[in-house]
Amino acid sequence: MQHFRSLENINVADSWLSIGTFDGVHCGHQEIIHQLTQGAHENQKPAIVVTFFPHPAMVLGKKEGRFYLSTPEERAEDLGNLGVDIVITHPFDEKVALYTAEEFISRLKEKLNFSELIVGYDFALGKNREGNVTRLQGLSVKYRYHLKIIPAFNVDGEIVSSSLIRKLLAEGNIEKANQLLGKPFKLKGKVVSGDGRGRSLGIPTANLEVLAERVVPLGGVYICEAKIHNRIIDAIVNVGIRPTFEEKPVAPRVEAHLLDFADDVYGEYLTLEFLHRIREERKFPSKDALVAQIELDIQLARQYLNKYSQSK
Repeated sequence: MQHFRSLENINVADSWLSIGTFDGVHCGHQEIIHQLTQGAHENQKPAIVVTFFPHPAMVLGKKEGRFYLSTPEERAEDLGNLGVDIVITHPFDEKVALYTAEEFISRLKEKLNFSELIVGYDFALGKNREGNVTRLQGLSVKYRYHLKIIPAFNVDGEIVSSSLIRKLLAEGNIEKANQLLGKPFKLKGKVVSGDGRGRSLGIPTANLEVLAERVVPLGGVYICEAKIHNRIIDAIVNVGIRPTFEEKPVAPRVEAHLLDFADDVYGEYLTLEFLHRIREERKFPSKDALVAQIELDIQLARQYLNKYSQSK
């Protein structure tokens, strides 16, 4: 998979194309990508996805704070794993927001020469989102492409969407979020120095530096699989503000205790895949009470992960 950050240095003779934000690359997105890659490869053409960063909703002031389900790099990796040949993460700013749908389609046609355009049922692009599927259908004759519209993807009677998954994560409903994602929700970040509190308790933690705009689940203790250097390590992870030690409000932290693992990973990149929420984060009356609870959390995690590994 090739990953480009603009259209400037790319020219493709013929292709199949999909356009969208694809934040999280959830089950609905995966259906679109399956149709794209299957058709493109059967016709011996490259499957191309054009996506955007920053997210248009962030640039246009409709969203702020922790919003992204995936970074551009994670999104491109997920799309590549689904068979996409070229991912173009197009920069989005106020200038791009003023492009009409036809201006953008014309530019894509010039650079990618796509003959098939596959989009979701609710897709729209261009100024004021005027380039909906009706408008794209109208442009298809002039720009010589066939438009295929993928209907809404439902799980248990609910339409899968990135906004619904964000809501589930904000509620701590990891299992449901993972079901809609079609894979475990993950956070990736550099391991940075903390205050050594976990080590002083005999339970050292790897503290993740997470993008400030990245979604994190509701505060609490989670069972995760950690991945580093192609190794999979069982972990329990605390997301939150550590109320036992912090008297003043602090930004949420993501701290992972890696089970049966003692290597120095400072400065390395660690990926956490969230599987199950054990409990809420709460204040304990003493350090000893906290340690006792963490030991119980570890026991629960081992039992859960043993069953999880057997079910794979």
